[in-house]
Amino acid sequence: MEQATSSHGLVERVQQGDTQAFSLLFEKYRSRLAVIVHYRLGNDLRRDADVDDVLQETLLRAYRDIGQFHYQAPGSFMSWLARIAGHVMADLGRAQDRHKRAGEHVRFRSESNPGGPEPVDYTTPSRIFRENESLGEFVATLGRLPEEYRQVILLAKVEGLTTQEVAQRLNKSREATSLLLHRAIKRLQSLQEDREP
Repeated sequence: MEQATSSHGLVERVQQGDTQAFSLLFEKYRSRLAVIVHYRLGNDLRRDADVDDVLQETLLRAYRDIGQFHYQAPGSFMSWLARIAGHVMADLGRAQDRHKRAGEHVRFRSESNPGGPEPVDYTTPSRIFRENESLGEFVATLGRLPEEYRQVILLAKVEGLTTQEVAQRLNKSREATSLLLHRAIKRLQSLQEDREP
């Protein structure tokens, strides 16, 4: 096993019952997870849920299942959170397919849904994007990239997967993935430079 990270120490504290450690742990990954969810949440699901909803449910499931998490290497906790978020979105998609009637899905209170119930955690992704202007700019710039570039950056730089793991997800060779990531980062930097005054 590779050397443990500070996240590993926080996970161990949570697994021993330290609830404050979970808040610290989730805060550490919140912004990155919000970016991932933002891009994976399709337009169809956005009718019934938004990033805030998915993040809240991910938080609840991660806390509930933290005992099942096993540290493998740096980045494994972020990958675990991203998988949970993926399951949340898949569940939302299945529920949406089953329940097309209005009112079947309750959304948390947000600017777009002021009548919804209060979330467990008030630091929602939309608030994070508003409060952190550079994160909002990053998300906007990512949105201007071609899908393949955006996907490789999300997997490698936001989710924190290794090049080999990204290659497996994209069904590409390691070399092709490295080249794609290099080009994507170069294009992202170019777009960011274009935005500077």
